[in-house]
Parts: sequence; structure tokens; C-alpha cells
Amino acid sequence: MKSWITRMLVLALLGGSVAWFHRARQTRETRVAAATRNKTLLIGNSTEIETLDCHLATGVPEHHVISALFEGLVAPAVDNPDADAPGAALSWTHEAFTRWIFKLRPNGKWSDGTPVTAGDFAFAYQRMLTPETGSDYAPMLYPLKNGEAYNKGEVKDFTQVGVKAVDDLTLELNLKSPTPYLPGLLKHYSWFGVPKHVVLKHGSISDRQNRWTKPQNIVSNGPFKLKEWRFTHYLAVDRNPHYWDAKAVKLNEVHFFPISADTAEERAFRDGQLHATYRVPLSRVPYYASQKDGFYRSHRALGVWFLRINTTMKPLDDIRVRQALSLALDRQSIVQNVMRAGQEAAFGITPPGCAEGYKTPNLMRYDVARARQLLAEAGYPNGKGFPRVELLITQSGAARALSETLQEMWKKELGISVGVLSQDWQVYLDAMRKLTYGVAFAGWVGDYPDPTTFLGLWRTGDGNNNTGWGNPDYDRLYAEAEKTADYAERMNLLQKAESLMLEQGAVAPIYWHVNYYLQQRGVLHFHSSLLEHRAYKAIDLE
Repeated sequence: MKSWITRMLVLALLGGSVAWFHRARQTRETRVAAATRNKTLLIGNSTEIETLDCHLATGVPEHHVISALFEGLVAPAVDNPDADAPGAALSWTHEAFTRWIFKLRPNGKWSDGTPVTAGDFAFAYQRMLTPETGSDYAPMLYPLKNGEAYNKGEVKDFTQVGVKAVDDLTLELNLKSPTPYLPGLLKHYSWFGVPKHVVLKHGSISDRQNRWTKPQNIVSNGPFKLKEWRFTHYLAVDRNPHYWDAKAVKLNEVHFFPISADTAEERAFRDGQLHATYRVPLSRVPYYASQKDGFYRSHRALGVWFLRINTTMKPLDDIRVRQALSLALDRQSIVQNVMRAGQEAAFGITPPGCAEGYKTPNLMRYDVARARQLLAEAGYPNGKGFPRVELLITQSGAARALSETLQEMWKKELGISVGVLSQDWQVYLDAMRKLTYGVAFAGWVGDYPDPTTFLGLWRTGDGNNNTGWGNPDYDRLYAEAEKTADYAERMNLLQKAESLMLEQGAVAPIYWHVNYYLQQRGVLHFHSSLLEHRAYKAIDLE
């Protein structure tokens, strides 16, 4: 009897404790709830960014952060980020899309209170194009008259480049050919201005080790300024009181979390730690897509996922081997059975709808018989004697899932074994630049709505090419397209260039890009964008 009473007392106490615990959990405020109350947006950003320097950055994670800190002459519209709105420039005019005049805002200031001037933008473009800076994105400025020649050292005097600060609030840009899409181009960080007085305080114009973007030094002109950067933990930005449109900014802070593991990011979202994720684990996409809670978001983006192939490495220097690797891929099976988030098999490198009148060459096909024939002609019948090649990927879940599928397809169809090497973002980028990889899984989201944002990459020596491939005929077709004023002929030349590049097999397109992520219902005006643009000043929380 005593034992029974004791047992009942213990159970009662335990029951009370459990009830108290559940009540405590129900009343405990999540990080998202607290952040919402404080107007702080918590978002996943995939990986630790490489740099905050507009002239050295190359990735989408960098784009997301830099766009919160800096503003170009033209900005994303608040209701449609892919549309163009006045930014650092109050207005602009053009003559035949070749001579452009931008009038800067008289109340534009850097976050230290210093006025933003046309000279800051002219200085930024000189820094971007200076050969010693070594900017991978320097070709983005090649539309400028003599921009390419200056970047390649053929023109030494920057005054010969089509950039002129007429006065503090007037910037003149002269282009080598009509460029009607220039405003959209200016929303990319490669065209952003930088604070000349801060950059030169911490180094020379071309110093790649310049410390101007260190947390204690950086000065920016966007809706936010850098507050804190805890490497591998998070990067925080807060309101810039000197921003010209500071009263329109809704948020107090934005925190970017470099969570490369999508499963960990999903757990953080479900535990109330994030307002929005960067991705969703592929295995969980069908589940979230079927729910009616409104968390799952998906939209098409102007991008493509593909394989870069190092053409300087044996046996990948043989065009027959490269073509065989591409022909052995069943892209339809990949999007239906592996990705399952609405992706479509890619038949070229330029996504459909990139520009009116452009027809992406339909050259990517699944042809095992031809792939085996080419591999045999290259000296590897049924894969015999084929040296080990590694597939370089980042640490994302999608990359891992796809790499396993590619391994299986190449093993089954060609009889070759391909290893997989997973690297952190910075190490991955370094391997790409130094051509120390064999095959690499890569993605590219367009920087502006025109085929050249995808086709410019493959010019000989382009900083983002990273395949070792170059072809004079491709370069000639691309150059001719840049010069022609006839729109239809321009599209025709670019299509011929893309066909040539695809036939050479330096890249193997796999699928068109789709953004799929989780977002709390209380996040307002976080609009989707084909080009990954975000109008941060419009985003709000409730």
C-alpha cells in the first residue's frame, strides 16, 4: 500500500512537471517571434560568402548580402524586383542607347555621411577594369567604349574609356554599341559605386587585399550598413540612417545565416529560427508542396544548372570524351526522379524566355549508343582504361543527390567510375579558378535579361569561364553580335555562338533553375525574382 501511494505521488509529480513543461514550451517565444517583434529578418543564405567587395565577388550568396548594403545607379522596383527603378541615380536619359547620362541624387550619402558622387562611380569602374584588380566580373563592363581594351592592357589611359564624371551629380557613359538593356545591367553589383575615399584610405585602387570591406572599415550607400560579421555563424546588417530613402525602410535588421546543409536549415525553420530558407531538402519537396500551410514557395528563375568540364585535363581535353559524358545523361529522368521541384530538362545554356526572339539551340539529347561510340573512338571502349575523374560539388543536398545519379549513369552507360569531391564554397571557387578540378557541378543565374549574360561567360579568357576552353570562331560570333544594331541578326549570331559552344562540350547543361524554399507567412513583400534581385527596403514583418 505504501509503495502504491508512493508510486501515485511520483506519477502525479511527473504529470505536473510534464504539464508545466508543455505550458512553458507553448509560452516560450521563438527566435522568429522575437525577431519579428524587433523587425529583424532572419534568412538562410546557403554558404559563407567569399567577400563583400563588389569588384571581387562572383556568387549569388554574395549578391544577396551586397544588395542590402549597396545600391547601384538603378535599383530593383519595390513591387517587382526585376523591373528598373531610380536608385543612386534620380533619373537617366540616352541617345540611341549608346550615350547615357545619369543624374545622381543630391541627397545621396555613404553610411559615414559623405556625399555619393559621380566620381565614386567613375572610380569604381576604373577599379573594376584595372587589369591588376583581377576582377572575374570585369567583362560585365565591356559594353563601355574601350572598356575591354583597358581591362586587357591595350589602352593605358582610363580617360579613353567611356566613363566621365561631368560634375559631382552627373555621370556620362559612352558605349561601344547600342545597349537598350543597360538599366537592368546596372542593378548588378559589378556596376555599383564604391566609396573612393575609403578604398584609397586602406590601399591602392588595384589592391586585391585592400581592407576597405572589413567590418571596422566598410562604408556603403544602400538601405542597410554592416553591423556584425561572425564568420560561419551569421552576418548582420542594420538600418543606414544616411540612405536617401531611409524613411521607406521597414526592417531594422537583416541576419544572413550561412547554412550549407539544407536539412539543418529545414530544422532551423521548423524550430522557429528562420523566417525563410535558401532551399528545401529535395526529399522533402513533395511533402511541403502538398501542404496547405503556405510555407512552401517555388518559382522559376532565369538560370541553368550544368557541368563545367576542365578541357585542359586528360582525358577531358578530348572533345569526344566531353560529348560522351553529356550524351550519357538522361536529363528527363533527373528532373522527374531526382530534383522533383518543377525543374525542366535543359536543352541549352540560355534559359527560354531570356529575351524576345531568342531561340535556345535544342542540342542536348540522351543518346547512349552515340556516347559509347565516341568513348570507344577516344580509346576507352566500354570504359576500359579510362582514368579516374572526380566530380567537384558544393556541400548542398541537391548537389550530393545529383552527383550520385550522375555517377550511376556514367557507370551504367559508359562503364566509367567517377569520384565525387565535396568542398566548401570558397575552396570550390578556388579550384574552379585554378582549374584543379575535372568536372564540376555549377549553376548560373542571369545578371540581366539578355542571352549575353549566359553566353559572355564562354569567351576566351573570361573570368567566369573556368573551363580552359576558348574558340576564336565563338569569340568572333559574339563580337559581331555585340556590334550589330539589327536585333534579329544579333539574336541569330548569338544562337550560332551558343550552338558552337554546346557542340564543343566544354559544358553540359542539365536543367533550368527553379527557386524552392520555405517562408513564414508573416514575411511581407519578399517578392520572387527571375534574376534573384531583392528590394530589401520594401520587405516587412508582421
